[in-house]
Amino acid sequence: METIKTKLHQAILRSLKSCNYEFKDEIQLSYPNLSSYGDYTTNVAMQVANLEATSPIKIAECLKEKLLSDKFIIKTFSHVEVAKPGFINFFFSLKFLNKEAESILQSKVDYGVSELGKKKKVQIEFISANPTGPLTLGNGRGGFYGDVLGNVLSRVGFKVEKEYLINDGGNQILMLGHSVLKDGEAQYHGEYIDKLNKELGQEKNVMLVGEKAADIILNNIIKKTIEEKMKIKFDHWFSEKKELRNNDKLEKVLKKVKNYLYEKDGALWFKSEELGDNRDRVIKKSDGGLTYLAQDFVYLENKLGERKFDKAIYIWGADHHGDVKGLLNGAEVLGYKGRVEVILTQFVRLIKDGQEVRMSKRAGNYVTMRELIDLVGHDVTRFVFLMYSNSSHMDFDLNIAKKKSEKNPVFNVQYVNARIHSLLNQDEITKKEIKKVSFDLTHNSEISLVSSLLKWPDILEEIALTNRVQLLPNYAMEIADKFHHFYDQCRVISDGNVFVPRVHLLSLTQKIYREILTTIGISIPNNM
Repeated sequence: METIKTKLHQAILRSLKSCNYEFKDEIQLSYPNLSSYGDYTTNVAMQVANLEATSPIKIAECLKEKLLSDKFIIKTFSHVEVAKPGFINFFFSLKFLNKEAESILQSKVDYGVSELGKKKKVQIEFISANPTGPLTLGNGRGGFYGDVLGNVLSRVGFKVEKEYLINDGGNQILMLGHSVLKDGEAQYHGEYIDKLNKELGQEKNVMLVGEKAADIILNNIIKKTIEEKMKIKFDHWFSEKKELRNNDKLEKVLKKVKNYLYEKDGALWFKSEELGDNRDRVIKKSDGGLTYLAQDFVYLENKLGERKFDKAIYIWGADHHGDVKGLLNGAEVLGYKGRVEVILTQFVRLIKDGQEVRMSKRAGNYVTMRELIDLVGHDVTRFVFLMYSNSSHMDFDLNIAKKKSEKNPVFNVQYVNARIHSLLNQDEITKKEIKKVSFDLTHNSEISLVSSLLKWPDILEEIALTNRVQLLPNYAMEIADKFHHFYDQCRVISDGNVFVPRVHLLSLTQKIYREILTTIGISIPNNM
């Protein structure tokens, strides 16, 4: 199913061609902030004017004339207008809105489902925190982001696999062993280290202690936090030690990229600078030890070569920005250019009473993901983390997160379904026999609500194409605001009489809203 936005994009392309304008840049289509500017708007006339040295209004008028004779435009929009300095605004027709609403409500298929991905295999690897301690807030941000991005890609037709790389084969495991034994090379500290020391402190083999401690941390702390608290289900927990640390696999990969390797100072180097990096990178150290990049190469080959994923998405914390170019260059020399994407998530600050909460567990502050979720709940934590662009720093305000009021965006969003559930279970509605689905949108709040609901497939595809996961909670809040306005303005039951089209509007909103909240991954309460 093609989205409305896609079809409108195609209609604009046809109008450009009919007006004899060649335009190869991306056409910008957006949603106006004010309903008086329509349901969609484009500045394509201004974009073309920059190339043609012509008045954008003149170009917009030509495009409008062609658009008004386009079959899709005629069927979908009541009118198209040109606005200064050269915008073209599109307004849904009531006939189209009513017909689409009826069709969606009667359909047994989720409205947001599409075939954009064409069943291509996509692997998303995220969190992948070292098994050396509890999950931090930064781990949590990447976790919720990766989980929801996977949900979106699945809805639009990709075959998605979510994976956690267990870094259980590197030097950090040895450092964990030293930390548990509390010797002079200890690096990790905290209550969990004290508990591990009591359990494993009698062991003498440092590496063995590290391995046992890592296994306990992974299974008793990390996995339980991810599955029980964050409510994330990974398709595969991939062990670096068992599945990557294989000399035969490494040698095959090194042979494949031998033209980009050289020896210097007893180490093996990768010619990354030649591919646009700021420096060359070590693959194998002079003592024979492997760098993380060496394992990245083997892991890439495993994902794209052995397991045949069409695309590999890595979600890393911003502190790994210096490693991105090396990985992408590795993908290029291995023959996988364009099939690897790295998404960085920025840092999180915890705010309480207007002040930053310092990250000190011993001081009684909540700093781990488990502690934060225990304090404010999974739904609030997940939703708030997702509200911000992954490329921006975020502040998590504990005071707002703990409120059970409209100031808390999650409460406002979940209250939509609770209100609909309550209305649809009123005796006047449950006892009324409704034989036919029909819509008769007349009130502005009804029209505005349905217009926004029809954007759901557009939103999903835009997220899939841009990775802007923050659009999802923002869209949920938009629908919530419009629904609450409808609820305040329009009676569904009055003096015992039921307005049937509005009952259908409740059902339509509930159907699509459940899709939205399910994709976000938060609960859908019937009572609040």
